[in-house]
Amino acid sequence: MTETLTPDICVIGAGSGGLTVAAAAAAFGVSVVLVEKGRMGGDCLNYGCVPSKAMLAAAKRMRAVATAGAFGIAVPDGAAADPRKVNDHVRAVIAAIAPNDSEERFTALGVRVIRAAARFVDRRTVEAAGLTIRARRFVIATGSTPVVPPIPGMATVDYFTNETIFENRRRLAHLIIIGAGPIGLEMAQAHQRLGTRVTVIEAATALANEDPELAAVVVEALRAEGVDIRERATVERVERRGRSGVRVHLAGDAPAAIEGSALMVATGRRANVADLGLDQARVRFEATGVKVNAALRTSNRRVYAIGDVVGPPQFTHLAGYHAAQVVRSILFRQNARPDLSIVPRATFTDPELAQVGLTEGQARQSHRELRILRWPFHENDRAQAERRTAGMVKLVTDARGRILGAGIVGAEAGELINLWALAVARKMTVRDIVGYVAPYPTLAEAGRRAAIGFYAPLPRRPLVRWLVNFLRKFG
Repeated sequence: MTETLTPDICVIGAGSGGLTVAAAAAAFGVSVVLVEKGRMGGDCLNYGCVPSKAMLAAAKRMRAVATAGAFGIAVPDGAAADPRKVNDHVRAVIAAIAPNDSEERFTALGVRVIRAAARFVDRRTVEAAGLTIRARRFVIATGSTPVVPPIPGMATVDYFTNETIFENRRRLAHLIIIGAGPIGLEMAQAHQRLGTRVTVIEAATALANEDPELAAVVVEALRAEGVDIRERATVERVERRGRSGVRVHLAGDAPAAIEGSALMVATGRRANVADLGLDQARVRFEATGVKVNAALRTSNRRVYAIGDVVGPPQFTHLAGYHAAQVVRSILFRQNARPDLSIVPRATFTDPELAQVGLTEGQARQSHRELRILRWPFHENDRAQAERRTAGMVKLVTDARGRILGAGIVGAEAGELINLWALAVARKMTVRDIVGYVAPYPTLAEAGRRAAIGFYAPLPRRPLVRWLVNFLRKFG
């Protein structure tokens, strides 16, 4: 007889969002079943954030060696990256973090973990590994997978995606990357620094979803390091070249072909909605993901969906934020509604690019009067000391000084954006930022200096000057 489980919550998917829901619910003594057909930890741990940042860290060390002469340090000739040892480093980082996401840990927390594919058979029933699960609430957290565009010839060539690139342990002579979004450019810079020639092909513009002024700094920096970035270039077809090489043909009035030793596709991600039996569950979905309301509830009131599976934007930290809101809704009946406007994002190239709230372009569509405040990194003493002067802090405020958005391109932008994420979330003003003291010398001073710029016109105003002169008369 088939065993029937009746937990309070059934979570489908053990990535960032699913694990957060399961751990939080179990902490309150709620019964949870967690179903995962792949690796525990999902995309972020195994194929995304963790391995990519580990590889970028190795590339950063290589760059430090290459630029050591500027600091008066002589480096022996012949310094080179060992691709096998770099890959060992990446695997070691994953292994160090994996216990936090492991089946053993969640079992110890009281979660029933089932390592199998899950499928709805009706509105309130899921089957997995021969078990029947009838839960009070379900949370779909199945994430996303890379999109491979329908380019003629793709079926005839080998190619990497973010799910396979970190398995490579050999040096690539010339890597061609299709797509100049965050993943494409992060991998481009990492491989270039580690000794691979890299060409990036982008049909539109690089980092098209970011503030163009800030994105241009990143693109210029990568080009200066030798990455060949070709924007507004359409791939017409690809073909195998030799035993393992590839030739990419570009469309246009002047047809061109690029030959490389390897190909990577980084053209976006697609929600994992197939084979879940969503029709049987009466859960509406589209190619972009599961359809949810403002509270992340699906068309089936028993079922929620979180993270990448609901479509863009697709960030690990957004999945965690979704999870927290759903836990509040399921356990405490709170009307939790995530606010995407307060969710920051970061691209971990060097220089890094981070953004929260409205960009300048977005703000101009919704606000009549704006103040755009900038402070360049080359005016920051810490940046000068470390020779990391590319970039700026850019603030978008309304006429009264409320911070509508902030963008940072430069060293440690992913860390520096945290203060501005708080400022946007709490509807803070530049006065709040000017009112705090930043330690000297730190990169964070650049943000405060940008905020001070809001008051730069004050000394030139006649009324202010009159007041100062008037008060001087009293000693």
